[in-house]
Formats: sequence, structure tokens, C-alpha cells
Amino acid sequence: MPINILMPALSPTMEKGNLAKWLKKEGDKVKSGDIIAEIETDKATMEVEAIDEGTIAKILVPEGTQDVPVNDVIAVLAGEGEDVKAAGAAKPSASAAPPKAAAAPAAAPAPVAAPAPAVPKAALPAAAAPAGQSNGHGGRVFSSPLARRLAKDSGIDVAMVTGTGPHGRVVARDVEQAKSGKGLKAPAAAPSGAPSVAPTMSDKQILSLFEPGSYEVVPHDGMRRTIAQRLTASIQNVPHFYLTIDCDIGKLLAAREEINAAAPKDKEKKPLYKISVNDFVIKAMAVALQKIPNCNVSWTESGMVKHHHSDVGVAVAMPGGLITPIIRKAETKTLSTISNEMKDFAARARSRKLKPEEYQGGTTAVSNLGMFGISHFTAVINPPHATILAVGTSEERPVVRGGKIEIANMMSVTLSCDHRAIDGALGAELIGAFKQLIENPVMMMV
Repeated sequence: MPINILMPALSPTMEKGNLAKWLKKEGDKVKSGDIIAEIETDKATMEVEAIDEGTIAKILVPEGTQDVPVNDVIAVLAGEGEDVKAAGAAKPSASAAPPKAAAAPAAAPAPVAAPAPAVPKAALPAAAAPAGQSNGHGGRVFSSPLARRLAKDSGIDVAMVTGTGPHGRVVARDVEQAKSGKGLKAPAAAPSGAPSVAPTMSDKQILSLFEPGSYEVVPHDGMRRTIAQRLTASIQNVPHFYLTIDCDIGKLLAAREEINAAAPKDKEKKPLYKISVNDFVIKAMAVALQKIPNCNVSWTESGMVKHHHSDVGVAVAMPGGLITPIIRKAETKTLSTISNEMKDFAARARSRKLKPEEYQGGTTAVSNLGMFGISHFTAVINPPHATILAVGTSEERPVVRGGKIEIANMMSVTLSCDHRAIDGALGAELIGAFKQLIENPVMMMV
């Protein structure tokens, strides 16, 4: 019986992905463990390996296809001794695809991170909502898959389109009409006593403000959409407050220079590690959370999640967005280990080769824009974290000591806190503990 190869779920929250590349073609023989394709999610590209042995009889989803739903059949495998042509001609059926036959991500162990929290519907693009979504008038919206795709591509809220199909179903022609402003429903009136909310401008309204021919529209990729959704949800649902403090990192810079000078060399006489200021920041934040454990938490509606270890996410810029690979149990690791892990993560992040368990979850995060000369900024919390530390540049500044003005190497850091989980005084304790550690780096080793 033909074996269906299914679109794998590369993370607990994945619903669809892009089939970036086929590494096998129709007629190729495969055995268990062979890499057959590359799947691209919003933040990573992962290899997919075959579970069963046989011959690729039919590729149903060509490479380059976007937004393939998880568990959709992407190819058909003819088993040992089976007629390849017959298997390829057979119509795929659910019964032909036992769960064990589905392709799986290569070398991807079960995720150790908690799945990302659901993004509220208000933060999602309306056109991406399922066919049975609410229409804002108390009813349900029924629409065809093609209509939903056209609406999504055009930035149109399918719930606001008047359906002319059977039983009021929204079909493709309705979306085409809506592009010209026809067939759109009036917005639902706000409940009595509800605060008024400024309407969001449509794509068409925004573009009408610019001179024709003076711009080009670059469609959002999956990463950009995910970043927008998560950060919008964070700002809308997480009550932020901010604490800024200045740190004297003179001792840290001296220790860094001494540590790097003493680093052992490999056979090519290259140092085995090179510690950065950010490596000290990661370590100090991890140890500070252990000193103030009530800040090493995640908010949930049912209770406070108190973490035993400091898993520190570190923002890494990459083409089209950013990602936060996580240094697990950072409080237990040496500076050299943290440094080497971060170099590996950064390199693989930029080529989208991180595994989901390497960037999902975590208990806090660090965002450092000091290398761009930024002296001070605030960062948005990425749930399920309750904190994020924004790190500015280190620079020489005049300071007053004992009534005298001196020059010191100073660095400003700003802690963003989720006020549901952390109160002001508690947040102040955490950033105070961080300051003590970063100004006296030897204390991180105790």
C-alpha cells in the first residue's frame, strides 16, 4: 500500500510551513534516516528525514510552495516491491498514511521549551482567521479557502466582506469586489459605554496617501508576520514598566582583557574563546535571577510559573527580523562556554538552521544594541518571559566620586518588567543585583 509522507510539525505551535526544497526526486529510492526535504518556518529551516524505506512515487507539493498545513500529504512513497507508477497514480488517502510513516524533522528531539502562548485574535491579521471566525456581529463567517487566501494576500478582513455564495458564504468574486471597496459590511457599532477605538487603516487607504510610482510593496514573510503578531500581543496584553540603571564596567573590561589574553590556543594558534561584554551580561542576568528567584517567573492565568534555572534568550539580528536563541541554565555555565554557544547560535540563526527547542521558551531575554552606539532604549517583553534587559553601549562618562569628577566606563541598562508578575520593588531588586554583579564580575564566579 502506498505510504503518504506528511508535512511535519517542527514545533508544538507550528500550523503550516514552506516547502523550501526537495532533496529527492520522483523515482529516487530512500531509506529510513535519509534527508528528503527542507522545511522553512518563520524562523528556521530544518531538514526532514524519511521514516520508511521505498521509492518516491509522486511529489504532490512542489518545492517553493508557501504555507503548507501540517499533516497535509506532500509526497507518496511506494513500498518495497510495490509498483511505483501505480502508487504515484493512486489518490492519497488518510488510511494510506499511518502516523509512523510521516516524515520527521532530522535530529530534532522533543522540544524542551514551553509552547508559545496563543496570540489573541485581536492581534492576528483578520484575513488569516479560520473559515468559522466571528464576524464581529455575533455570527460566524463562512468562506472558501480561495477567498481566504485572496483576502489574506490583499490585506482584507474576510469578516467584513459580504458573501454572495450559498448560505452567505464568502467566495473569490466577493473578495475581488471588496478590493474596489464594494460589498463591504459596515463596522459593528461599539457596545454602549465601551471606549471608542480608532479604526485601523486598510492597506488600500495607506497606499492612497503616497504618490503612485513612488514606492514598491514588499510582501511580509512568515518571520515578519510572527514578530508583528507576538509583539503587538505583548504590548496589548502585558502591562510593561521600565527600570533604568547605570553600571560602571571598568572592572569588567579589565577582567575581560585579562581572560582573553590568557585564553588557550588551538593547533592553529587561535584562541579557543574570546569573551565579549555581552557574555558577561548574560551571565550576570542569569545569576541575578537566581539571587532574586521571584523574578525568574512566567505569568499564566492559572498561576505563577517559577523556574528553577535561568534560561537566557539573546536577541540576534538576522535578515528580515530577529530571533532569540537561548542559553539554557546560564547560571551554571562558564563565560567561555556562554561565549562559544552564542557564536554557534548566532551563525546558525543567520542561516536559519536553529532547531525550535533552541529558541523557544526561556525565562528572560537580553537585547544589546550597544554595538550600534545606542546608549539607552527599552525593549518589548516576549512572553512567556516576564522580563527583558535592554543593554546600551559602554562609553566614557564623567562621574562624581568623593566630591571629585572622574571619567569612568559606564553602561546604561533598562529592565522591562511584566507588572502582572513583578512589582516595582521586586524589579528594582533584580536590576540592583544585576548592577552589583556586572560591576564586580568576580562575584559571578562565587
